[in-house]
Amino acid sequence: MGINILGMGNYLPEQTLVNDDFKKFVDTNDEWIRTRTGITERRMAGWEPVWYMGKEAALSAIERAGIAPSEIGLVIFTTVTSDFLTPSMASIVQNEIGAVNAAAFDLGAACTGFVYALDTARRFLYTDDSLKYVLVISSEAISRFCDFTDRQTCILFGDGAAAAVVERSDKMYSCALGSDGSGARVLFTRNLAPAPEVMQESDFSDGFPEKPKHLLYQDGKAVYKFAVQALPAAFELAASKAGVTKDDIDWFVPHQANVRIIETAAKKLGVSMDKFILTLDHFGNTSSASIPLALNEGIEKGLIKRGQKLALIGFGAGLTYGGIILEY
Repeated sequence: MGINILGMGNYLPEQTLVNDDFKKFVDTNDEWIRTRTGITERRMAGWEPVWYMGKEAALSAIERAGIAPSEIGLVIFTTVTSDFLTPSMASIVQNEIGAVNAAAFDLGAACTGFVYALDTARRFLYTDDSLKYVLVISSEAISRFCDFTDRQTCILFGDGAAAAVVERSDKMYSCALGSDGSGARVLFTRNLAPAPEVMQESDFSDGFPEKPKHLLYQDGKAVYKFAVQALPAAFELAASKAGVTKDDIDWFVPHQANVRIIETAAKKLGVSMDKFILTLDHFGNTSSASIPLALNEGIEKGLIKRGQKLALIGFGAGLTYGGIILEY
């Protein structure tokens, strides 16, 4: 009861910010950023809406899959930076690409979103015989919520989108998903505030740190501590279900948050960094788009080949984590 990734595509915003561009906002430089994160540049959404980036990635994936949009039965869209509270990004894209026979909804699991969505797609495929293809899209414009006075955080993030068309397959597949809600307060962005005229005075506190409305907050140390445990755990949980070991995996495709996190996770797993697909040097942290962007690039470069076993492992706000092991 596995899946086959029939086709993938991506979209990257036109604007690129290199590390030295951040000198305009904060006290930093290329060396400081590069040595601490592994990032040298990232794309920034300018005129591009999140739904538009997702649409372009989806059209590319559909073309490579060699199917018609009308054959898609479900569209799942992951993002933490939706252009609207409603409607869903999935519904907008469903119309834009002509997927007239598809249901559509958004899924929120932060940086682990693609892993959650891919497994959700598989579950739909095996519980609804009428579904032939599911389109999974991850699109993010994190730059619009960054605090550009916080040099620890604003340097990390980039924007972009990637998509995958999947179908049923007898290929190997396993998945492990998890969440630790006790860490919800270490990485968050608040929603829109209610209108002042309907607000009531209250001494209620939700326990979240104070932060200007709509700006991303991250406790870097707490996230790092969670991440270096979560990435290996996500793999080991999924591997135990599949009955495989690290030696059976051809490529690890991790969430691209920080090279130090990935290096520490690789060390804990006892796996060479040569087996990790890395894109954060030129994409930065693109939240839920991070794993599919790396997966797509690995395929485009010919590194990832049919028949190889992949481990997709991620973590994110929530705090969420998840791992998928599949045959490409």
